[in-house]
Parts: sequence; structure tokens; C-alpha cells
Amino acid sequence: MIPQEVIRAKRDGKTLSADDIAAFVRGLVSGAVTEGQAAAFAMAVYFRGMSTDEAVALTTAMRDSGAVLDWALDGPVLDKHSTGGVGDTVSLMLAPLVAACGGFVPMISGRGLGHTGGTYDKMESIPGYTAAPTMSKFRSTVAEVGCAIIGQTADLAPADKRLYAVRDVTATVESIPLITASILSKKLAAGLDGLAMDVKTGNGAFMRTLADSRRLARSIVGVAAGAGLPSVALVTDMDRPLADVAGNALEVAYAIEYLTGARREPRMHELVMSLGAEMLVLGRISRTPAAARRRLDGALSSGAAAERFGRMVAALGGPRRLVEQPWKHLERAPLVVEVAPLRAGTVRSVDTRAVGMVVVALGGGRTRPQDPVDHTVGLTSLAGPGDTVGPERPLAVVHARTEAQVVEATRLLHAAYRIDATASTARPERQVVLDRLPPPPTPTPTP
Repeated sequence: MIPQEVIRAKRDGKTLSADDIAAFVRGLVSGAVTEGQAAAFAMAVYFRGMSTDEAVALTTAMRDSGAVLDWALDGPVLDKHSTGGVGDTVSLMLAPLVAACGGFVPMISGRGLGHTGGTYDKMESIPGYTAAPTMSKFRSTVAEVGCAIIGQTADLAPADKRLYAVRDVTATVESIPLITASILSKKLAAGLDGLAMDVKTGNGAFMRTLADSRRLARSIVGVAAGAGLPSVALVTDMDRPLADVAGNALEVAYAIEYLTGARREPRMHELVMSLGAEMLVLGRISRTPAAARRRLDGALSSGAAAERFGRMVAALGGPRRLVEQPWKHLERAPLVVEVAPLRAGTVRSVDTRAVGMVVVALGGGRTRPQDPVDHTVGLTSLAGPGDTVGPERPLAVVHARTEAQVVEATRLLHAAYRIDATASTARPERQVVLDRLPPPPTPTPTP
């Protein structure tokens, strides 16, 4: 395989063979493919796209570039993945919830990207929690507890790490075949029996239009099926923060409140239940979504899901009584300040991406990969579309380290909200689940 010939073929719109794709991916890992060639390949795919067969070949080659986990457990191995959002704490509730229902969830998560929060960063806000354990510890925790939420290891899909770093600096992140291969290569390497995808759409999503989000969802379920992984994708709303909380430690506390029943926001609850039901059906734990929801309800009401979360945290080095006393262990920001709107009225819309960038500006996210993260900062009591705001109801509560951060967060929040004087102009709220894309039908064998 000559790298430049593979690049030339894709540049000219030709279909690449599986052998050429596999050889190119091996070159990414060995160093035989240079940075410039990797960038040229990504740009060629960005403009020319890939067929489903090409995307399957790229995904499986990236999966095979490192270790592929093989589980011997007495239940299905399941996972969920989100394309990223603001206030999206679903993973922290869903992993222990599905585990309490009989699934095994080896959830390999990522750090925050741009305006979106990262599950890895949230777990690192728990004192003592080892978000990068040894593979042996990861395996034993999944086997004993039923779930483990960790960060990506160097052993799994190393070709993805190399190619993503190139895409991030060459404006090719948005390529649907490359997004699909990046997500699925890591999930396939985790040895899953089923995957529920949460593809966000709206002003807080990477795919801002419903059409683009559907295209990505269709690509993921199609390529997953071609690679032998049963998958369902839900297209979900990100035109407002999913929770009324954004920020690492704050979201951990929010997840504990959800699991224990202290509070469950309707939109968050509906998404957790929808994704959980898909996972249980994919894993054949439940026959129908309705039966799956009953099982999930039981695991929440009995306290089994909260108990699993507590066991997972303790098994990976965190406090043993985090669920019972979260704020005894989680660190708080020193300044907590309400942000009033510039005028009283009704929230017409929220620039969700801008709200996410408020957390970044506070230090709760990154503008560069090497930046440290302040796990204490963030936002609570976020107002949503249709809410009446004014002297008695702030836009949000800012949790910050310094007065200067409070001033900047206030300015950014004012810019992120559109307020009308009357409620009549507020648009109706969208449902949280906008579409469902099942696996493609299995072809009927030719007689």
C-alpha cells in the first residue's frame, strides 16, 4: 500500500478496497503514514464521503488497531453513547440503572470537547475515583458491580486517537463517515452486544439540523450493523440544556439526586428511560420497550440503581458513602451568585452552545487539550424556554472561583438568552426524543 495512492483514489471519488483501508490504518499506528498524509486522507473523505462498505472497513480496521475486549459474563454487554451536549448527565444514571436490570456496562467515556461536557471529567470530580484504571481493574469492576465508567485507554482503537488529532486541527471533524468510524471503533473494541446511540440535534449540538443528525444516526446504525453490532439511534433535542445543571461536580450531585429519587426532571427522565429501554431490548433482557420501562422503574424505585452507582464509585477508589452524602465529598466553588435577567419576562429561546461556553469560561471545560479543569464550577437552576424570569427567578446560579469569573459568566448568560415581555411569543417546547432509527433490516437470503 502506497499512502499517496490511497489518498489519490479517494480524492478522485473512487471506492477504496477494504485491504487498502486496513493498510492505511495500520500505517497510522506504525508511523508509516505521515501527519500530512493523514490530514490529506481526512480531507479527501470529508469532501468525497464513503460508502457504507468503506465506512465499515474503516471502522473495523480502527477497531483492530489495538486490543479488542472479550467478555465472559452471565448477561449482555451493553453501552450508550452521546454525540455531546450541555447538561447531559445521562451516562452517570444509565450505566448503574442498566446494570441493576441485569446488563453489564463497560462505559468508556471521553473528556469535554468544545462547549460540551465530558463524562470522564465528571467522574474525575469524585475524590479518589480512578477514571483510568488498569485493564484488570476495569474488567473486575464490570464483572463484580455490573458497570464501570472510565476514560479511553491507550490499548483500545489507537488509530482513532491518531486520526482524530489530525481531524481536530484540519476542520474535518464534521465528516459523517469519520465521526461514525471514530465512535464505533471504540465501541466495537469494548466487545459490546448492543449499543444505544443518542444523536443530538439543535443549537447545542455538533449536528445542528435535524436532517444532518438523521444522516449521522442512519450512518451509525448502518455501519454498526455491517460490523456485527446491533444498534439503535435516537435523535434527541439539544435546543436547550438537557438538565438545569452544567458543570462537573454539580452534574455528579444531580445524577445522585436522580438515582435516589430526590428529583427527576421530566425531560431528563424521559431520555434516560428511552435509552435504557433500547439497551434492555437490544440485550434481550426485556422483550418490549414497555416491559423494559417497567424493569427500569423497578430498579429506580427499589434503590438498586443508586446502590450500583455507589458500589462502582467505591470499587474504583471513590468515597464509599458518596450516594448518601455527596456534598461531604464533592468540592464546592467558593462563590455562588444568582444572575438576574436584564428584564423580566418569558424565556423565548436559549443559545445552548453559548451556555456550555459559560462553563468553559468559568474553567469547567477546555479551550486547549492540555488545559486543567476546575471540577467545582458551573451553573445550576438554568431557566429554559417558557420559564418566567425576573426578580424572583434568575436565569441561572453561577458557581465560580473569582468575582471576575462571575462578571464574565453574567455577561455571557445575558447574551445567551432571548427574553420576551409576554408569554404569548414563547415557542412550544420540543419533545426530547425526536426520532428513532432502528437497525437496517437483515437481507433475505437468495434462494
